[in-house]
Amino acid sequence: MLSSYIGRFAPSPTGPLHLGSLVAAMASYLDAKVHGGQWLVRIEDLDRDRNVPGADEHILASLRRCGMAWDGEVTWQTRREPLYEAALAQLGQHVYPCGCSRKEIADSQTRLGLSNNAALVYPGTCRAGLAPGKAPRALRLRTPQQPGRVIGFEDRWHGPVEQDITAEVGDFVIRRADGFWAYQLAVVVDDAAQGVTDIVRGADLLDSTPRQLYLQELLGVPHPRYLHVPVVVNADGEKLSKQTGAAAFDNGASPERLLADSLQPAARFLGLHVEAATIPAFWDAAVPAWERLLRDRRAW
Repeated sequence: MLSSYIGRFAPSPTGPLHLGSLVAAMASYLDAKVHGGQWLVRIEDLDRDRNVPGADEHILASLRRCGMAWDGEVTWQTRREPLYEAALAQLGQHVYPCGCSRKEIADSQTRLGLSNNAALVYPGTCRAGLAPGKAPRALRLRTPQQPGRVIGFEDRWHGPVEQDITAEVGDFVIRRADGFWAYQLAVVVDDAAQGVTDIVRGADLLDSTPRQLYLQELLGVPHPRYLHVPVVVNADGEKLSKQTGAAAFDNGASPERLLADSLQPAARFLGLHVEAATIPAFWDAAVPAWERLLRDRRAW
């Protein structure tokens, strides 16, 4: 058991929680309980253009209705921006202004014969300075230039994961063209400031982890352990999200319906076989079920 375990759930207030976000919340909550640790809740509201008024309180109310009690006070990223400014100052010359639009990056990929890439790999256009007449838009972080510099980690669910962030991502944005702080920087700073030791989240963020490890290295903060659970998809194979029309799981139904229609399906998706008649009984059974699952997967 990790006596100093600190985990977290960090939803964005772009709407109410859906089944996919409930799965992520449940996995992170159970992992903290199994390890006798703390479970924090952080509202990741930096993208003000996408925030929905009142969604943060709806999220918190849904967690309470599901019987998930967090430790300490809830934090909001928009109240922590001085921490991101301090991190930016610490990164110093690792950061440079970039004037490229998304279309220009895509055009550069085409010229370099990379047009079939699923991701837009930044080609380093502004790395040596902005072209004459080009205005700065975003701030980018220089990635390692050593040939073959691969960043890897052991994911507790997926096993060894490696990525050459220079070849597969390129210099990445840490402050966006709209002035908002990018997810990659904010999540690293917040996790370090809150002492998070274990991050349990969806596998859609698996390929972000090497960038976060690199930022942790530059900022001199500890590397947490990671566990990325499978993501819930819709009938078309798309990840459930607000953008793909995912419905809220908490529509004010009774605790019995919430248990039968949301908590138990989320547990089954994670591979947990939990039979319970009430929400408290559900958690009493789900914690040891998660522990067995981890031991069976050797993901402890």
